[in-house]
Amino acid sequence: MTDFLLENENARKLVKTLGLPIPVPEKLARAKGPYEERPLDDKKVLVCGFGALQTVLAQSLTKAGAYPLVVGTSEAAIQPFVGPGEAWARAPQLVAPGDAPEGARVDAIVFDGTGLDTPDDLHQLYEFIHPWIRRLNRSGRVVVLGRPASDAKKPVHAATRAGLEGFTRSLAKEIGGNGSIANSVFVQEGAEQRLDAVLRFLLSPRSAFISCQPFHVTTSAQGEEAPETHVLGGKVALVTGAARGIGEATAELLAAEGAHVVCLDRPADDAPCSQVAQRIGGSTLLVDITDADAPKRIAAELKERFGGVDIVVHNAGVTRDKTLGRMSPDAWDMAVDINLGAVIRITDRLLRDEVLRPAGRIICLSSVSGIAGNRGQTNYSAGKAGIVGFVEALAAKVAKKGITVNAIAPGFIETRLTNAMPVAIREVARRMSAVGQGGRPDDVGQAITFLATPGAIGLTGQTVRVCGGALVGA
Repeated sequence: MTDFLLENENARKLVKTLGLPIPVPEKLARAKGPYEERPLDDKKVLVCGFGALQTVLAQSLTKAGAYPLVVGTSEAAIQPFVGPGEAWARAPQLVAPGDAPEGARVDAIVFDGTGLDTPDDLHQLYEFIHPWIRRLNRSGRVVVLGRPASDAKKPVHAATRAGLEGFTRSLAKEIGGNGSIANSVFVQEGAEQRLDAVLRFLLSPRSAFISCQPFHVTTSAQGEEAPETHVLGGKVALVTGAARGIGEATAELLAAEGAHVVCLDRPADDAPCSQVAQRIGGSTLLVDITDADAPKRIAAELKERFGGVDIVVHNAGVTRDKTLGRMSPDAWDMAVDINLGAVIRITDRLLRDEVLRPAGRIICLSSVSGIAGNRGQTNYSAGKAGIVGFVEALAAKVAKKGITVNAIAPGFIETRLTNAMPVAIREVARRMSAVGQGGRPDDVGQAITFLATPGAIGLTGQTVRVCGGALVGA
């Protein structure tokens, strides 16, 4: 999409005067092509902190192709990395705490905070990361690891663990101008081996527009070891609203990972929907999801034509914006029904008729507006907030079948809808994030695709914001 501020010098000066960031899209390095075996090939990753995840980090980082720089005072600090380093030809390098050698640069920083117990321990965040934060390359990554505050036995432990999230959110807003992102990951005891896929995703270009977010890796859903390439081979995926925008981008990405994608949209969008399906080697399903018999028809089609479905992406949505005092009953009902009611009805039918197979994935589109609220969107925000509650409640009910249920909450994403906004509103909205620019449909599609993979088994009942670290409500 065209960015007015990149083309108009007077507008650029005005925005600088107002203290808003000027976007530089090329700062965000994005992934191209399907999943690779070594997404971190030749990247330098600083590993600091002393917790319970060092062995997991050593295996994960070196296998993904990274060169680990381990902060420590003795050779004992790098011992967990020696064996994996030899196996994957990625020998670790020891660096002293508080010391960043002249000219040294890193592509990512991973802090293991699972061993922190008291507020005094939080000083390690400063001690280890402070010397290196200005050595982080463009489109860099920071991941802070910890244990969930909700699992702490003592209030002081919970407080310390919660501090990791606040630190990471703030740091993300300091480094976003460099195209860099920071996220926190809280790993439940017993779920350590499920960290690998999450770490590979967050440290790779596939997470370019995800920042300031907490991820919770749990043992809730049953699952097995996941492949690292061709991650969706043999899977059948349903994407609603697939004719354009986020739905189209998602269908393409899922197909690139080996899934057969069933592109669903309204009969009125037959032409664009069919074009998407034909381009990716998928199938078309034309249904208006608001029809009373839509859930039954969708379930029957998926069962008869494909024997079931493995991935369901509820992307179809609508806005009918008006302030509440000016909103018609029809506008209210349509927005809430399409954005929430239809999602629940279709999901219930797919589960009741056992069309969604064991180890399935359900991904629903929420919105930052559903989390923070937005003027003139009471109907839309109610529906999208309802999605958050829906995935939280449903996740526990289907976990024994290995099914995960998550939501994606996009922020400002460059689509035909946002491009039609008044220029002043659009330009301000673009800047309201840590990275200072809008996202792309494929940024949302990358997050959906990751949650659809077997490797995302540790994430369920969560809402992931794809908002570039929105400065409000996220």
